[in-house]
Amino acid sequence: MKIIIDTDPGQDDAITFFLALASPEIELLGITTVAGNVTVSQTTENALKALDLIGRTDIPVHRGADRPLLAPGVTATHVHGQTGFEGAELPPPSRGATPGHAVDFLIETLMRHPPGDITICAIGPLTNLTLALAKEPALRTRIGRVVLMGGAFSEVGNITCAAEFNFYVDPHAAAMVCESGAPLTVIPLDVTHQLHTSAARLARFRTLGNRIGPIIADWLVFEKRFEANKYGTDGGPLHDPNTVMWLIRPDLYRGREVNLRVETQGALTLGASVVDWWGISGLAPNALFLREVDVEGVYETLFERLARL
Repeated sequence: MKIIIDTDPGQDDAITFFLALASPEIELLGITTVAGNVTVSQTTENALKALDLIGRTDIPVHRGADRPLLAPGVTATHVHGQTGFEGAELPPPSRGATPGHAVDFLIETLMRHPPGDITICAIGPLTNLTLALAKEPALRTRIGRVVLMGGAFSEVGNITCAAEFNFYVDPHAAAMVCESGAPLTVIPLDVTHQLHTSAARLARFRTLGNRIGPIIADWLVFEKRFEANKYGTDGGPLHDPNTVMWLIRPDLYRGREVNLRVETQGALTLGASVVDWWGISGLAPNALFLREVDVEGVYETLFERLARL
């Protein structure tokens, strides 16, 4: 499976890279960065640092949008720290970003490959993907699938009372991706909030037997301290790696085809996911929306794969 990861690293974004590169089923064609958890300058630097850590400087990293389409933009430094990678300090990156804007890389790569050949794993705000779709409408029939971490149903929101962070940062982009007609798999908070990074699981990361295990554990201790306090759980949710995990182990997840829209006007509900779970709108389904997960299966697969690096 050929994939591009569109991302705003963020500690758990880096784990997504590691999982993809530890999985022989996956060919990672490149990484595109966007403003979200931290600024786009910082997300780009973080992507380069993460790839340095596992010796994969061959993977191109293209810097993308530095702001949402219309929304004012927010960051999640209260969760990820000022750098997005707080918890474990990494050396400065060995290289700069690959020349060329992320949007142009997405367009050129998708148009060069056969239709349906490439999956986009979108684990940040959807600004880059929306700009690419607007600039080259033919991408609607070229993208094999968009697998995104975003939105919520019963879990409602994690940045406001109504909205999940990635959708809230750029709600207009999220709405446009949902309306694009591209095949869509959505991994919402309903899934990620079941995957707590418990003390026992952090201990497993520390004993992976490689360089990245203790770094992942330190990152997650820092990142999940806020969420553990908020939710009163043993650790916090594991979000972004579920996109790649669904590609390699779809049997671990369950959901249904629904119509999904994103609120772009509500004063109290900006970025909220409108999920037609019961099919009452009369609108055609546009997304496979996941809500159940085999928690132990996800973690066991994650430990097994990451131990290969």
